[in-house]
Amino acid sequence: MVVTLDRRRKSRVARLARTLERHLGTPRQERRLPPPLSMLIATILSQNTSDKNSHRAYRELRRRFRTWHAVAAAHPASLRAAIRVGGMANQKGPRIQKVLKSIRDRYGRYSLEDLRAAPDEDVIELLTGLDGVGVKTAACVLLFSLGRDVFPVDTHVHRVCNRLGIVEACPTPEKTFLAMRGLVPKGKAYSLHTNMIRFGRSICRSASPACERCPLFDECVYPGKRRRSRTGLRTSGADHDFMLLDNVEA
Repeated sequence: MVVTLDRRRKSRVARLARTLERHLGTPRQERRLPPPLSMLIATILSQNTSDKNSHRAYRELRRRFRTWHAVAAAHPASLRAAIRVGGMANQKGPRIQKVLKSIRDRYGRYSLEDLRAAPDEDVIELLTGLDGVGVKTAACVLLFSLGRDVFPVDTHVHRVCNRLGIVEACPTPEKTFLAMRGLVPKGKAYSLHTNMIRFGRSICRSASPACERCPLFDECVYPGKRRRSRTGLRTSGADHDFMLLDNVEA
């Protein structure tokens, strides 16, 4: 029974991935990926803010402080000023410096290059052991920097997976991440993650989902969905298409 259910879910996820690619295109990951430490800091800055603002905060951070050693040694007020545009600078500044200190203490340098040889589970365990680093952040480092076939779950992906009934009422993104492991078709983690974020921003929004033009309307089990039209999914190429973690510089 469990095997049959898992097979059905895997088949359904594969079908949903194809539908999103048909409507949104097939995202392709760049061959040259940023260093894992750069990705880790960028992902911390992305917490609880927009991609555009967190990108501006990351670029300003790297402009003011040329090395991670300089960031770690920066006066807290200077660091907060550099990342203020990204929001929650009072929390993210100390968090970044604590993370950098922990990495320096562990590896003797400001680098996470040793993670390239580590299995996925070891990377997740190590990164989530850092203060303020959760499963989503660790999964983003795996996918966007290390090129692993890992499916991160942010708030958009969490919402879409639950509304579509792919997972069974998972209360948190962390639980959705665990429930989705093994369900995403091989080689499709990047495409499905990216398209679910785009879909969650443009159609399956939190407060006012655009059910009337949703290509996944018939798949949706969300009790609050509204009647659809036949116009299909339209994207404008606006802000929702900007993906911060695809634009992280070393």
